[in-house]
Amino acid sequence: MEFVALYVVLSVIIGYLLGSINASVIIGKIFYGKDIREYGSGNAGATNTLRTFGKPAAAAVLVVDFLKGIAACLVGRLLVGHIDNFGWAGVYLAGFAAVLGHNWPVFFGFRGGKGVLTSFAVVLYISPVPALICLAAFIAVVALTGYVSLGSIVGAILWPVVSLLFNLPAVMIAVAVLMSALIVISHKDNIKRLIVGTEKKLSFKNKKLYNAVSEFIVFTRLFR
Repeated sequence: MEFVALYVVLSVIIGYLLGSINASVIIGKIFYGKDIREYGSGNAGATNTLRTFGKPAAAAVLVVDFLKGIAACLVGRLLVGHIDNFGWAGVYLAGFAAVLGHNWPVFFGFRGGKGVLTSFAVVLYISPVPALICLAAFIAVVALTGYVSLGSIVGAILWPVVSLLFNLPAVMIAVAVLMSALIVISHKDNIKRLIVGTEKKLSFKNKKLYNAVSEFIVFTRLFR
């Protein structure tokens, strides 16, 4: 059991370091000579990258932020495996650590993003169906309101609820509550702007929205 605890700690450390690889900061500094945290909303994430540097940079950020969440879970699975009475605790904790690393990256002065995409990657790895339900809610909210922040908050709050409905392990539900709370708290400034009506909307053409929703529907069919 002592070795298991050691491997859990090691998984958490590696997960945190993986999460600290903040793609938006790295891409901004290398390819644009700018620190994304000094522009737009000041958030080191995909949405602010899209608004500041454009689609190619945002796409790269999406890929990296997603993959590092998956990589952290894989580390937890390989090092710790399944623990009696605790399930895949190494996976859950390593994934959560990756989100912490994204939000407070050790490599970039502990100033990062809000962890939404990395959280989604972790949720998708752990429980694909609940993750896709949350993604559907996110897409619906963004499509109806244009607010990415509101969609993120709704999706985050929904995850622990869906996890309960699917009767997932208690350890995972506890991590889900922590990650959801982290996302909501990180959006506190967005919540204030939503209340006063000053939050920026994501602008898109109807055709682009239709294509995005269509692609999502095709993607979800793969899990049926």
